[in-house]
Amino acid sequence: MVKKERSKSLRNKRTLNSKKYGVDLIHFTHAKNSAIYSSTKIDDTIRYLSLHDNKYIRYFPGHTKKVVTLSMSPIDDTFISGSMDKSLRLWDLRSPNCQGMMHVGGRPVAAFDPEGLIFAAGINSEMIKLYDLRSFDKGPFSTFQLSMEKECDWTGIKFSPDGKTILTSTNGSVIRLVDAFQGTPLKTFAGHLNNKGMPLEASFSPDSQFIFSGSTDGRVHVWNAETGYKVCVLNADHTGPVQCVQFNPKYMMLASGCTSMAFWLPALDDM
Repeated sequence: MVKKERSKSLRNKRTLNSKKYGVDLIHFTHAKNSAIYSSTKIDDTIRYLSLHDNKYIRYFPGHTKKVVTLSMSPIDDTFISGSMDKSLRLWDLRSPNCQGMMHVGGRPVAAFDPEGLIFAAGINSEMIKLYDLRSFDKGPFSTFQLSMEKECDWTGIKFSPDGKTILTSTNGSVIRLVDAFQGTPLKTFAGHLNNKGMPLEASFSPDSQFIFSGSTDGRVHVWNAETGYKVCVLNADHTGPVQCVQFNPKYMMLASGCTSMAFWLPALDDM
C-alpha cells in the first residue's frame, strides 16, 4: 500500500527556536512562510510567526488556560482556538482582537469543514455542535449527543475531506467516526496501542477512504473507513510514540512523527 521514503534524501532545512514560550499545535497559514501555534510556557497566548526571519507578526491573547485545539480555515485567514478555560474563540490573522467567543461548558476540540463554512466543536467528549461561521453567534444549527467516553477524552476532531463524516481521536485506544449530517455513530477503530494516555492524532487519507493513527509502540495503524477493518500496520522504526500523522495537502505523501519523522509514499505496484 505504502512505502517509507528513504531518510537519506531528507535534510533539515532550518531550525527556529521558541524556547521562551514553547510550541504546541503548530499550523501553517495560507502563506508558506508563516505559522501559528499555541504556547506551553509563560502564558496562553497564540503566536503568529514569520518562518522567513523568525519574527513574530502578531499575538492573539485572551485564553486564560492551556490552548488544547487550534484549527486554520481552509479558505481564508480565519482560525479557531479552544482552551481548558472552556471557551472557543474565532480569530482573523489580520487582527489581534478576538472576532467572537463562545463559552462551551467543557473541554473543547474544534475543526473547520473542507469548505470553510462550518466548524464543529466537540464538548466534554460526548457532544458535537455544528456552527455556521456566518452566524455562529446564534448558536449551533445541529447538536449531536453521543455516548460519553468512559476511559479517555477527545483530543482531536476532523472532518473527512469529502465532508461526509467526522473523526474524533482520543488519549485512549479508541477512535470514532460519525455521520457529519445526522450525528449517527458509524465506526469505532481500535487495536492500536495507547498505554500512556497520550493524545494520538488520527487523520483521513485524501480520498476519505482510510483512517491513519499513530500508536505508542512506534507504528502507524490503518483502517478502512467504510468497513472499520484494519488493513495494515506501518513500521517506520520510530523510537517513541507516534503522536502526529498527517497527509501532505497537495501530494500523496504521509508523514508520521515522534521525536523523529518518517515520510511515506504509495508503493509503485499500487499506482
